[in-house]
Amino acid sequence: MKKDIHPKVFDTVIKCACGATIETQSAQKEIRVEICSNCHPFYTGKQKFVDAAGRIERFRKKYGETIEKKE
Repeated sequence: MKKDIHPKVFDTVIKCACGATIETQSAQKEIRVEICSNCHPFYTGKQKFVDAAGRIERFRKKYGETIEKKE
């Protein structure tokens, strides 16, 4: 078996945008995520729109006018 080929393992803190923190072990010291099991709609049962990149507005701007004209 080869020596010194595995990465070092650190005690890691995973931080979510909702404020939740999870402690685990990983090759990275700190991990930041946008959505976790505490705020994900699948686990909470609540509908929540996450539009970090403005996708909904871009879609409405691009296709919203054509949909209104056809109706």
